[in-house]
Amino acid sequence: MDVKSFINAARLRTLPLSVSGIIVGSILGNQVSENTAAINNQPSILASSIFWLAIFTTIGFQVLSNFANDYGDGIKGSDKNRTGEARMVSSGLITPKQMKLAMIITTIITLIIALLLIYVAFGSENFGYSFLFFGLGIASIAAAIKYTVGNSAYGYSGFGDVFVFVFFGLLSVVGSYFLYTKNINFEIFLPAISIGLLSTAVLNLNNLRDQTEDQKNNKNTLVVKLGNEKAKKYHYFLIFGALVMALIFVFLDFTSVYQLVFLVAFIPLIKNMKTVAQNKIPAELDSELKKVALSTFLFAILFGIGQIF
Repeated sequence: MDVKSFINAARLRTLPLSVSGIIVGSILGNQVSENTAAINNQPSILASSIFWLAIFTTIGFQVLSNFANDYGDGIKGSDKNRTGEARMVSSGLITPKQMKLAMIITTIITLIIALLLIYVAFGSENFGYSFLFFGLGIASIAAAIKYTVGNSAYGYSGFGDVFVFVFFGLLSVVGSYFLYTKNINFEIFLPAISIGLLSTAVLNLNNLRDQTEDQKNNKNTLVVKLGNEKAKKYHYFLIFGALVMALIFVFLDFTSVYQLVFLVAFIPLIKNMKTVAQNKIPAELDSELKKVALSTFLFAILFGIGQIF
């Protein structure tokens, strides 16, 4: 069993994107909690065990999703002529049986970390919250696996965008915020939508790149259903929508120009929209995936820093 092949299957380049929502939700949630620091002795965000446990839980879900995606597309034959990173099951470097075992082990480890996170956040006195978040954890695992695995894999019927928006955006930001505050307000959904839209933009780029092969393999992504030109317009909407939601959040409680520092992250995103508009060869979009993913990660960090200062 080649460890390097499993590291490749884990697709480490996807991890910064996966934790972007945790960064935003945790910073905002910890900031609210710091207002009562005299009572709770609230630690800084980097010293918070909730933050790091949430990060590792999310990384576990992302690695599981990547393993499941490699396995599902591999056994369906969807990765035979794909552009970009080589997939391990389709290339024969990892057998389907080995990948299934890796998925099981990853699930167990992630659940253990998630349970520890739930206990640290809620203790033994908030059973209702604990039960709710355990259910969300199970739902995240099921969603990660069902994206490409099974006859009813939703990634093959155009619902992948919904999954990414909900789990990478809404659940990630709002959920991590709730771990700190034990309550939800309307405003937190604005940055959650921003992260969700940007994460969906990464998936849309991936599907724009793979449109031809996906169509051949009956993988009916939203890009396949919309067609190339409409999918490009959809991409512009995702990025512009993320910008608008973030600006609304900031101006609802504007106190410092530092809150607008996140606009720096939109410089490469604007350039990406121009690249997508001019693109004629889908394979050339592969390099844009990393740019949008890292720009989302940068947005999360700058947005959080702007709120702190």
